[in-house]
Amino acid sequence: MRVALRVPVGRPLPEIAAFVARCEAAGFDGVGIHDHPSSGRDAYLALALAAQSTRRMRLFPATSSPLVRHPLVLAALAHSLDEIAPGRTCLTVAPGFISTASIGRARAGVAAMREAVRDLRRLLAGEEVGFGETSTRLRNHSAVTTPVYLLAAGPRMIELAGEVADGAFLMVGVHPDGVRAARRHLEAGARRAGRSLDGFAVTFVVTLGLGSDADVGARWIRSWFQPGQPFLAYPSASNLRWLRQAGIDLSAEHDPAAIPEHRARSIADAFGVFGSPERCAEQLLRARDEAGIDDVFLFPAHDRAGGYAMPETEVEAFERTIRHRLG
Repeated sequence: MRVALRVPVGRPLPEIAAFVARCEAAGFDGVGIHDHPSSGRDAYLALALAAQSTRRMRLFPATSSPLVRHPLVLAALAHSLDEIAPGRTCLTVAPGFISTASIGRARAGVAAMREAVRDLRRLLAGEEVGFGETSTRLRNHSAVTTPVYLLAAGPRMIELAGEVADGAFLMVGVHPDGVRAARRHLEAGARRAGRSLDGFAVTFVVTLGLGSDADVGARWIRSWFQPGQPFLAYPSASNLRWLRQAGIDLSAEHDPAAIPEHRARSIADAFGVFGSPERCAEQLLRARDEAGIDDVFLFPAHDRAGGYAMPETEVEAFERTIRHRLG
């Protein structure tokens, strides 16, 4: 199982680079640094510094919006990172949430993301792309094209990933029924484009909530991400669709505090991995064996206020316990 970790831009950039090097020493296979320009720190500068302080990990933005950064800018940034860390980077793009809200824009729809992903892949391959009445190409590009992954939570966006992207980051929980349903949508998108999914990279975004007991999952499930938005509806209410595949039916407007604790525990097991490091490792192994999840991007559980806290505890738990249990 390959395991990457989400790291926020929660410290000055040199400190972030040192933290990413610590992640590599702890045994992680990759790090994604979140791209929130409103933080006042740039994810790509952080990735560049991290690339110079690491040797083997894959590095990527988690994730970039083509509404906030123009596709031409994103392509140039992706190629620049590949020059610093050849073969260790990828570009991940998403419809947006915090980054788009910070400039007063709604999330990008399917049509806008289709155009953006196609433009990015063509630019990174050295091809000309038209923007309005102007055609542009990158004067410099890599011999091995940097892959473009699409972060997808809803079925239409997952189908789009199968249709146009090089790979997908899927936010669909860890229950086998939800994962199977999501894979069917990937296949539907690939069929629509006449593509094969052979070699198509799929990474599962898995929420990780560490705690001393199994009830830590229930506490997160029964909490709010921010006022008016339940934890389970972050970053998208599409989370609830995949829970329904697992037989768990909640409305987008549910009151998390009203969920009984015993039910919240079962929801937590379908949504992510929660509890002690030993229990989280066991849940990851179960997800591998029962749902075929072998490439994960661990997303530490947090609310809006805690989104920039550095995952110190998660790195320590992975180094001491989880990576050994995963083999």
